[in-house]
Amino acid sequence: MSTPFPFTAVVGQDDLRLALLLNAVSPAVGGVLVRGEKGTAKSTAVRALSALMPEVDVVPGCRFSCDPHSPDPGCPDGPHEPGAGVARPARMVELPVGASEDRLVGALDIERALAEGVKAFEPGLLADAHRGILYVDEVNLLHDHLVDLLLDAAAMGASYVEREGVSVRHASRFLLVGTMNPEEGELRPQLLDRFGLTVEVSASREPDQRVEVVRRRLAHDDDPAGFAARWADEEAAVRARIAAARELLPSVRLGDGALRQIAATCAAFEVDGMRADIVMARTATALAAWAGRTDVLAEDVRQAALLALPHRRRRNPFDAPGLDEDKLDETLEEFGGQDGDGGGDDEPDPGPGGPGGPGGQPEPDDAPRGDGDAAARPEAGEGGEPRPSGAGEQSPVRAAEPFRTKVLSVPGLGEGVAGRRSRARTEHGRTTGARRPRGALTKLHLAATVQAAAPHQRARGRSGRGLVVRRDDLRQATREGREGNLVLFVVDASGSMAARQRMGAVKGAVLSLLLDAYQRRDKVGLVTFRGAAADVALPPTSSVDAAAARLESLPTGGRTPLAAGLLRAHEVLRVERLRDPARRALVVVVTDGRATGGPEPVALAGRAARLFAAEGVASVVVDCESGPVRLGLAGRLADELGGTAVTLEELRADAIAGLVRDVQGTRRAA
Repeated sequence: MSTPFPFTAVVGQDDLRLALLLNAVSPAVGGVLVRGEKGTAKSTAVRALSALMPEVDVVPGCRFSCDPHSPDPGCPDGPHEPGAGVARPARMVELPVGASEDRLVGALDIERALAEGVKAFEPGLLADAHRGILYVDEVNLLHDHLVDLLLDAAAMGASYVEREGVSVRHASRFLLVGTMNPEEGELRPQLLDRFGLTVEVSASREPDQRVEVVRRRLAHDDDPAGFAARWADEEAAVRARIAAARELLPSVRLGDGALRQIAATCAAFEVDGMRADIVMARTATALAAWAGRTDVLAEDVRQAALLALPHRRRRNPFDAPGLDEDKLDETLEEFGGQDGDGGGDDEPDPGPGGPGGPGGQPEPDDAPRGDGDAAARPEAGEGGEPRPSGAGEQSPVRAAEPFRTKVLSVPGLGEGVAGRRSRARTEHGRTTGARRPRGALTKLHLAATVQAAAPHQRARGRSGRGLVVRRDDLRQATREGREGNLVLFVVDASGSMAARQRMGAVKGAVLSLLLDAYQRRDKVGLVTFRGAAADVALPPTSSVDAAAARLESLPTGGRTPLAAGLLRAHEVLRVERLRDPARRALVVVVTDGRATGGPEPVALAGRAARLFAAEGVASVVVDCESGPVRLGLAGRLADELGGTAVTLEELRADAIAGLVRDVQGTRRAA
């Protein structure tokens, strides 16, 4: 077994270490979501925490780690009589991104349940993690239904497994830690809210600190055991402090003054629901216990807000997490000190990674920019119009206000990853039929199983009331739900689109479609064409936020190499099919249909478009042509693509109702 990197040897990352330690003191805080770029010690710190957790007493032989002093009366391995147990280290269980539902919650042997009437249950990772740590690396890439199961278990402290009327329940209380790189896609706001605390981490820009990181990493890799031994005293001290804080925690008093500050802060930042208030209260209490105090101070409330609120104040999917610390301080000052326990002059003991530790709360790199942010605006010239940034090119135009769209779906029945856009065969959804299982049975079709077993009962010697079921009788339910798609935007940024009002409307329309893609759990890509070539502004990714940022900074001007844009999009789809063959694509071409530059630009564009039609790729052309005289070029392009055309006005939800039918009808006719 490899020797983990010591927790106390992690350089910097004070907020990350503090958030983990507070959850070790009080698991009721609700876990930690660690957001940050790759290579910032996220996984290292989480794995190192397990060595600091106090040992747990368990019932000998219990697969569910029951506490011998208070065993779970519903334990599947029980009942257990209270008594002495055996001590073992707290476990850290890792949930792989590609895990199945049965691997997470456990699996029932349906064959034995039907034939013998027994509950043969194989525990999953939620059982293994009971009274320990459950770590999910890249939690934003985990399938949504697994995240729902995971967070439900974390909230209820129990896991439920039900298969065709047979159910098993077992206790599952654990410290939940998730890490993610926001560049690879965000979690839904509803799921973000279920994590107690969140921390933004980034690599230090201080050369001395970076040198120390490298020095310690190399020393550990050269001699893991020796390096760990050099940090043993510090590790033991933190371990003892966690145990002491746990004992002190029930004695910590959360007064009315601190509660008023918590409530006022949550109201001031307009967070939804009451979970933020509860998490802040538990976090402030844990901070006081960690500092060795029995009273919650204003400093505890402030630090709790910095950890518990940033991910809850997002008002739309493209808002970056963050908190206005000046506004926080004003709120705490306004509502502080009303009963003597909401503030004080005593500084809390910072300790390892404590609230007063070096570094403090980092200012998020991706803090939201207000309308007054000069960096967010193009350089203005006379009359408020942005100055051109180069010959034949205009500086970026702000997107118009986004609007709600209805679904654009890919026709047919797919088999891609779960999502919310197009019809697909999925593990979850309405039952549409039955088949023989391929591998382990996961979703039993009871009626089909009984129908398959019924003709053979006499030959199998059935004598009682029970049904004699064999493996060959079992039938797997086939289900239909929704899948996520690859939505590839091909955007014309040429001079013919450069009218400022029109380009703002175009960007607003694409932004609206990006919002829709975010909600439907799609991957998105962005190809732009102007001048003499086409560029992949954003390779296919789950990070819709990144697509919105690239769209915002998109300049315009030059000729219209439509064929180059279509060919580049075709190449992107070809490569993506190799990486993810099950995910179907929807190509959205945003253009006025003009093609200029090079020999026979219109004919070249037509040939490029017919490549998509020949491969059956679903496509929509958003017609951006304006003015009293319209040439209908976008409509002709849609015909070549085998798709449909829609104007910017028709893209709105109240005018788009027939668009999906048009797309599907066109594909069927083709």
